Amino acid sequence: MRRLVVGFSVLAVVLAAVGFSPASAADAVWGALRGGGKIVILRHASTEPGLGDPPGFRLDDCATQRNLSEAGRAEAPRIGAAFVRRAVPVARVLSSRWCRCVETARLAFGRVEPWSPLDSFFDDRSREPQQTHAVRALIASPFTGGNLILVTHQVNITALTGIVPATGEMVVLSPEPGGNLRIVGRLGPADFSDT
Repeated sequence: MRRLVVGFSVLAVVLAAVGFSPASAADAVWGALRGGGKIVILRHASTEPGLGDPPGFRLDDCATQRNLSEAGRAEAPRIGAAFVRRAVPVARVLSSRWCRCVETARLAFGRVEPWSPLDSFFDDRSREPQQTHAVRALIASPFTGGNLILVTHQVNITALTGIVPATGEMVVLSPEPGGNLRIVGRLGPADFSDT
């Protein structure tokens, strides 16, 4: 155990010596976003407690779904405000049709286009390959201009990137030649503050 602690201490000293800090990592991601042409995959903001949706939920009736909590309704505008404060251009905002995603997008960015390939496949994993393929087809080509925002669910983000994001966390990708995607970084609720 002592060697593990010493190892972490040495690693912290090395990272400090080369100037790495979590703040500088977040600054680098914000800087990349300011340049545009990136894909931001955002997990919806915080919800009421639960896993998945209640039995018999319907997409056309938000009252039947697990929705944003009051905390989530406060988190989402902070995301959009961080984009404005940092002069990050937004080209398009696409969202899962689930109410928690649509509301996150609307509260954060003021606009949203529901898009079914971003819908949750938590309850039906057989839909994952087709939906992930559709998302990859959309984001695989490099583009210029503002950033593309995709608001979706943890299972969708994990299938696409291998990352398990927290609620309200975003994974930033850069399309590369040949249809590859490079992970630029991640931004979470602490990175959206105005400090």
